[in-house]
Amino acid sequence: MLRVLPRLLAVALVAAFALSACSTAGFLNTVLTRDEGAKRLARDIAYGGELRQKLDVYGPQGKPRGVVIFLYGGGWASGSKDDYGFVAASFASRGYLTIVPDYRLVPEVRYPAFVEDTAKATAWAYRHAADYGAPDAPLFLVGYSVGAYNAMMVAAAPEFLRAEGLSPAIVSGVAGLSGPYDFLPLDAKETKAAFAGIADLDATQPVNRVARKGPRPPIFLATGTEDTIVPPIQTDALAAALKRAGWPVETHRYPDIGHLGAGLALSRPFRNLAPVLDDLIAFMSRQG
Repeated sequence: MLRVLPRLLAVALVAAFALSACSTAGFLNTVLTRDEGAKRLARDIAYGGELRQKLDVYGPQGKPRGVVIFLYGGGWASGSKDDYGFVAASFASRGYLTIVPDYRLVPEVRYPAFVEDTAKATAWAYRHAADYGAPDAPLFLVGYSVGAYNAMMVAAAPEFLRAEGLSPAIVSGVAGLSGPYDFLPLDAKETKAAFAGIADLDATQPVNRVARKGPRPPIFLATGTEDTIVPPIQTDALAAALKRAGWPVETHRYPDIGHLGAGLALSRPFRNLAPVLDDLIAFMSRQG
């Protein structure tokens, strides 16, 4: 019965969102109970010159054990860092300096702008972690939905961090929750809007960018068995490509969890839906 109640409440929250005017994440950010032991240290820090190139920083009460850059979803066309304080609090309460960046969105930009922004925010985190008490701390990219795509491209396609004067070797691990990694041909409105007109579409796919040489940070992949928005086959495809190329990878498939549930399970009230946060923390702890 205790497991059923959070599921019913999750359904009620989504139903309530459907009747509201705010975004799903914004609504959840407003109503969800937050973890204690986390605080926002900085807001609207510019990591670049564009309007949406800003980030927020959250920290734990003690010395950070690592740095998490959380990348939200939204089909590359929507989303705001201000809506993900509940996720940042989840990681910060576990001891991680947590950075939530905004990035440029469709239709103002197309690929590769949102990946470039992810790399630029990653470079900022790497260079400024010491300012927040985390010098030389392991750095992790954690992405949900299309945020997972952004994270994987930064790790697997070295040109993005190279443009910032860095290498994927600075990344200690990457986690992708319910991400799209192998979506050709472009048959969804979101992918058409974000990637239309790109000459080399094959190079935009994470499954095609995992190299056998160079930095190969450990990868954590998770998906829900009931995800109909980004089906589990996307996670399976990337896991297979990573294994073929010799990358360290672990895969988690959570039963009875849909696309929203994978992110919702990070929040304090819904962690018994699936052990997403515990599995993520265990993964990051193993990397140092």
